[in-house]
Amino acid sequence: MTTPPPQQPPPGPYGPPQYQQPYQPPHPQQYPYPYPGQQPYPPPRKNRTGMVVGIVAASLAGLGVLAFAVSRIAGAGALSSGSGFPEAEYRLTVPQTLLNGEYELAQDLSQTEGAAALKGAYDPKIRNPEPVVGQYTAESRKGISALVFSGMYGQFKDPAAARKKMLSGAADAKGATLAVPAREITASSGITVSCQVLTMTQEGARTTLPMCAWADENTGASVGVVTPETALQDPESVDLVKLAETTLQVRTEARQPIG
Repeated sequence: MTTPPPQQPPPGPYGPPQYQQPYQPPHPQQYPYPYPGQQPYPPPRKNRTGMVVGIVAASLAGLGVLAFAVSRIAGAGALSSGSGFPEAEYRLTVPQTLLNGEYELAQDLSQTEGAAALKGAYDPKIRNPEPVVGQYTAESRKGISALVFSGMYGQFKDPAAARKKMLSGAADAKGATLAVPAREITASSGITVSCQVLTMTQEGARTTLPMCAWADENTGASVGVVTPETALQDPESVDLVKLAETTLQVRTEARQPIG
């Protein structure tokens, strides 16, 4: 007698049932590519330039705060406090992004390193100072870049002196060497900033650190930028005019009217 063929289950509303293979754990080499922001498997070795940029960015935050603290102490006794202070019309903020969204905020250090650096400091040329410190990063195919702006807002009797002292304070900081002395640059907007180039040695590698500073009657800050290109650049070849424009762009985005 002939054995009838096995009966197939009737098709469901979505077609015939599909055969499913049993679950097999993926082989380590079969992990998919990571989503943006995730580490691939296995994690790659860190790029040395990127590591140096990160270390210098952390140092730069402290360097900028120290610069303003030094400038305030250095100015003590130059003028007695009293009348002659400008009205408080502008303040500095720490935006979530800078330079039209290119850099994103990594840390707001205003009430930590910033407040600590100004504690006990006194300058009769500055009234009602409030510290503002922001550390920013940007990522591209070339690697990670860092931007730190560090300063304060209040009422400044002598903005030009404050601008110069910010950079001299940074140049005197531990671990920093002045490679290109500060010089004044008047940007296309007509505002004058002071710029210089420092070098710092971290993890056995020397890094080039350009920075500029502005100061007006209500706000002042130093701006330092470290990129994979500038980190290894000869200090004498740094385009300080371009950095001056960058500094004033930071000023435009961070400086806001009070109220």
